[in-house]
Amino acid sequence: MPKIKMPKSSPSIDMTPMVDLAFLLVTFFMLAASFRSSEPVEVDVPSSISDKIIPDNVLLVTVDKGGRAFFNLADPEARRELLVNMSAKYKIGFSDEQVEKFTIMTSFGCTMQELPQYIDMSNEERKRLETKGIPYDSTNNELKDWIFYGNVAALNTGKTAFEEAKLKGDSPVADDFKPKFILKVDNKALYVHAQNVINVFRDLNLNNLNFITSMETAPL
Repeated sequence: MPKIKMPKSSPSIDMTPMVDLAFLLVTFFMLAASFRSSEPVEVDVPSSISDKIIPDNVLLVTVDKGGRAFFNLADPEARRELLVNMSAKYKIGFSDEQVEKFTIMTSFGCTMQELPQYIDMSNEERKRLETKGIPYDSTNNELKDWIFYGNVAALNTGKTAFEEAKLKGDSPVADDFKPKFILKVDNKALYVHAQNVINVFRDLNLNNLNFITSMETAPL
């Protein structure tokens, strides 16, 4: 008796659950992601062959080609403490909403008197705003206060992060949690502007200063 042959069919996979999962993941990342605000000033930095990576706990001063100074502190909680201290020193009040906005801002370059209005601006308005930057001359050195109180705040948040890492059973290195000081200068800026900012760090005995440069290939 002849053997009956069963018809062959290709196996099929139902892709519907995978497509649903993909859309769920995309939706999750869109809702959970926080977009970084654009910097209010762009500078062209000189090139070098250094390959050191910028750390997380950073205090950054940027000097544009006109010599204007901009300030940034990376850690949001450190920024909150910093603004409280600067507000007390200069007797300028900020609303709770302004404080929250300040914690997620990028670099800023304005006087303390201008700061409340600056915080309330959109990113595009900040880019169009013509300011003289943060003052750092001998008669009005607000930049020195930003660096001083920024360092204090960053040390406090770094110490907290270090203690939390120890409680988790890690083996943290204390120096990794200390703030790092970085200077970013436009390659068209006059040397005197960079030197004046460096002197501000020196006056505060903050001598471990790093410079941001663009990468270039080392000669063979």
